[in-house]
Amino acid sequence: MGGLISKFLSHVMPGIIRPLHALWNEVIGFLFLVFAAISGFYVFRAVRNFEGNMESLAHVVFPALFGVVMAYFGISSFLRARRISRS
Repeated sequence: MGGLISKFLSHVMPGIIRPLHALWNEVIGFLFLVFAAISGFYVFRAVRNFEGNMESLAHVVFPALFGVVMAYFGISSFLRARRISRS
């Protein structure tokens, strides 16, 4: 009986785990892209209020870098989910 259960689980679990893994990557990718969009709005507002000093420059550069990193993580997470679902 134990062998039958383990054989059943070895056939069923990959069919359950793979879609959950792809879904997890898609949800995390969406959250990263939301963070990137929020950062983009902040950068737009900082550029609009740019005064030409170093403090204003920091208010533009650091959120822009954060947004680029979050966008990269989001896109790579969606690509990873696509690769998982195709395998």
